Amino acid sequence: MVRTLGVAVVGFGWMGRVHTQAYQRVPHHFPQLSVRPELVTVAEEVPGRAEEAADLFGFASTTRDWREVAADPRVHAVSITAPNFLHREIGVAMAEAGKHIWIEKPVGLTAEDAGAVAEAVTKAGVQGTVGFNYRNAPAVAHARELIASGELGTVTHVRIRLFSDYAAHPDGALTWRYERARGGGGVLGDLASHGVDLARFLLGDITSLTADTAVFIPERARPTGATAGHTLATGGALGPVENEDYVNCLLRFASGARGVLEASRVSVGEQNNYGFEVHGTKGAVFWDYRRMGELGVSRGTSYQDQPVSTVYVGPGHGEYGAFQPGAANAMGYDDLKVIEAHNFLRSITEDTPYGPTLADAVHSATALDAMSRSAAQGTWVSLG
Repeated sequence: MVRTLGVAVVGFGWMGRVHTQAYQRVPHHFPQLSVRPELVTVAEEVPGRAEEAADLFGFASTTRDWREVAADPRVHAVSITAPNFLHREIGVAMAEAGKHIWIEKPVGLTAEDAGAVAEAVTKAGVQGTVGFNYRNAPAVAHARELIASGELGTVTHVRIRLFSDYAAHPDGALTWRYERARGGGGVLGDLASHGVDLARFLLGDITSLTADTAVFIPERARPTGATAGHTLATGGALGPVENEDYVNCLLRFASGARGVLEASRVSVGEQNNYGFEVHGTKGAVFWDYRRMGELGVSRGTSYQDQPVSTVYVGPGHGEYGAFQPGAANAMGYDDLKVIEAHNFLRSITEDTPYGPTLADAVHSATALDAMSRSAAQGTWVSLG
């Protein structure tokens, strides 16, 4: 028997819209799911945004105060897509109110923030899913299977890259993203958090690291009005960029493997250049997010001069079969969030975690904190 589950979205910028659309699409791609999300309410403090969301997507009600969502008995699950500095307060409050939460990474500004939300979720006995969406790509799921099966031999090293240009324009507005108190570690939370999760998802726990960071655009103009996304601003008073534009990091894993993680938000000429290369003693896998449905695979017994083949993912790889009937049909970013929404709702119905959890967010945030300490101290930092 299919039942409805009241859901709410807190924060209706671009990511709030993505979550909302994912809820609406879940029944079409995963009809076997025993619940159907019902859009109860949307909370957004910017005037007019919540009302626009209700008009476009059919939320039953709107509010400018997220606390009303916590008190609403119609709401059983909440998407938290507000800015990073609000994650801890909203996440803890929703969990304490008995709401299941689907919260975007990095879950606050520090490992302490992520830990507080994780503790609240555990104490309340609710489910908590985190927005590490890139692990949902079917090619990434297949890469993980190849690594775990031993087909690559013993993994020796990995390189993970996350390059983007969303902050490359010098006229990019000085929004909360560039403030330490509200945006945390800048590109560390925005992009490197995904890199850490991919590293752990593929290779297991990280034991130590050393990092270097930089700010390449030290000043930006303050916006004169409400902003959304990565708005440009000119004419406003200049203010300092307080957090990182760039990070590179060396990783050591519990398995003995080594890794390199590099992330930048100011890479001119790079649009969502995310991916990884994993090398083992017998083979390797290569993935580029921009060609999401392809996986480069080298395996065999040649070792030297061993070729790389392109595998086009298809049904049987991750959740690909829920979207396309045959290999090499394209999937997109929003599809990854539909998978995430399905995992969240399935976690609620079965009272068992599926997909990335708050524990994964704590591990990622711990690594990000270690990167900041390492960059400041110029030393290796243990995560043990």
